[in-house]
Amino acid sequence: MIKHQLCAQRYFEDFEVGEGFPLPSRTMTDALFAAFQLASGDNHPVHYDVEYCRAHGMPHMLAHGFQVAIQTAAGAGLFPHMVEDSLKAFLEQSSRFLKPVFVGDTLYASLTVSELEPGRTTGVLTMRSLVRNQRDETVMEGVQKYLLRKRTS
Repeated sequence: MIKHQLCAQRYFEDFEVGEGFPLPSRTMTDALFAAFQLASGDNHPVHYDVEYCRAHGMPHMLAHGFQVAIQTAAGAGLFPHMVEDSLKAFLEQSSRFLKPVFVGDTLYASLTVSELEPGRTTGVLTMRSLVRNQRDETVMEGVQKYLLRKRTS
């Protein structure tokens, strides 16, 4: 098989606390809301009925929390390409939703290494996940944990 890698491979000890991984921005369109509904099966009108939302004082449809959280999927950026040879597991994810996201909002997501817990042959890399909107307001913050191999000597 041909080895096709987008970037150099990294292992647990190659990362540093504070290192950041920006993810592509995304404007939340009607089409993204419809695609999320199909994938999630969530049919509550707050997410998919603009007139329902307006009748309840919202400017447009409200994004589901998971629809915001998936903006921090590491696969949208370079991180998973860096750890193709060292990634053992995606261990944990948590999110706190701080502000609403509506159709038309543009989201800017990033991951930042916040903790490195070494073990004997592996280590847990913890990243802070952050999503900000076009007004530079934090709409979501969270944590992701990955189990990575250490380099073999």
